[in-house]
Amino acid sequence: MKYNIHIILFILIYFASISISQAETQISGHWEGTIEVPNQPLNIKIDLTKEDGSWRGTIDIPAQGAIGLSLTDFQIDVTGEIPIVKFSIQGVPGNPTFDGQIQEKGIKGKFTQAGFTFDFHLSREKIANPSRPQEPKPPFPYRIEEVEYKNATVNLAGTLTLPPDEGPFPAALLITGSGLQDRDETVFGHKPFWVIADYLTRAGIAVLRVDDPGIGKSTQHPKPPTTADFATDVDAGVAFLKKDKRIASIGLIGHSEGGAIASIVASRNDDVKFTILLAAPGVLGSQLLKKQNKRIFDAMGFEEERKQALMTLLDSLFTILTSDRPDAEVHPQVSIIVRKQFEVNGMQADKVDDRMVQASVEQALNPWMRYFLTFNPQPYLRKIKTPVLALNGELDVQVDAEQNIKAIAHALKQGGNQNVTIHRIPDLNHLFQHAKTGLVNEYAIIEETISPVVLEIIKDWILSVIQ
Repeated sequence: MKYNIHIILFILIYFASISISQAETQISGHWEGTIEVPNQPLNIKIDLTKEDGSWRGTIDIPAQGAIGLSLTDFQIDVTGEIPIVKFSIQGVPGNPTFDGQIQEKGIKGKFTQAGFTFDFHLSREKIANPSRPQEPKPPFPYRIEEVEYKNATVNLAGTLTLPPDEGPFPAALLITGSGLQDRDETVFGHKPFWVIADYLTRAGIAVLRVDDPGIGKSTQHPKPPTTADFATDVDAGVAFLKKDKRIASIGLIGHSEGGAIASIVASRNDDVKFTILLAAPGVLGSQLLKKQNKRIFDAMGFEEERKQALMTLLDSLFTILTSDRPDAEVHPQVSIIVRKQFEVNGMQADKVDDRMVQASVEQALNPWMRYFLTFNPQPYLRKIKTPVLALNGELDVQVDAEQNIKAIAHALKQGGNQNVTIHRIPDLNHLFQHAKTGLVNEYAIIEETISPVVLEIIKDWILSVIQ
């Protein structure tokens, strides 16, 4: 009798282990789905594996340019009737957490971050990537050369596209916006600098586009760089082009922070013969970022009380960051402000994780941020005497057209520059795409990489000023 009981218990354990194993197999593997953010669903891709008894995973969020973010804090329970799957994204402010259940057609549940909650669902079916119809396709009617040059200890690598005939040609050096960008300024699946380079080279204009230091084939600066350091990289690029006998004249095309960099270089480098500012700063960095946050809060429909509270905290933060006090001294005050920001956004004080706070504090105390907040493009703009083209989209929530284009035009006029062309273009966002709200979460779902109207304006203007 005892023997039979042992057999029965063994059979029960055996089948239970099979059931658990099958449930875990249901969870492992590749998933794709959506976080149901109102009016702007966010596509995600998740990979889950179990190794040595521990769960691991990564998540891609294409719309935010996030690839391979690590997942953590796994809570997988497959012993119940409905398997439970819970995990968080590691090191991201707001502790973004997925809390779901295995159902017939996948995983469904709630996604929470910084006090906000949305539905999410995952399945084994692949979600089609948005089309990018403007991305250049071979064959190309021009020459493509991989190039390298140095700025002190920094090795810079890029691509030079040259029209097919002998030249010499006008050349444009493209300058990326803030954050590490590759030579194509790849963002949310778009490659705007590749599109610009292809369009201009077909029109007889050589184009140099370069990986930022620390990405692609370019090496890092020896210490954390600021906008001023990036300007020296562009000086090196201008010097590199000047040595090429196929190049007749050199101009700069800077996007966003790249426009600020272009202003610095054009103000002091006589080899720069024209400058194009795409959504470039025209005011003090702190003023630009305050306006940026206000426009984003407005576009997202924040209530007035919440918006005012966040703007007050932002003022306090910028006052601290623009002081001359060292990081170690201001760190506690920045931490307090960051915690209050999480609370204003609906997160309970006891739910604010120290890791979330630390990540935000480090971002605020980054040398680039402290420099940019005090950066004023006006003195540089006043020194530019060569032709300038400045463009902004009316729906740009990152670099407000009203605030910055006016300031750019005013500074150039103060400096006596008579060859200035200004365009404020309706319905375009910060990437110069046709948009509805201008918010960042639209960038990836818009198929257009850059408005053909903008491309034509840039091309026609360059050809007119180099005659």
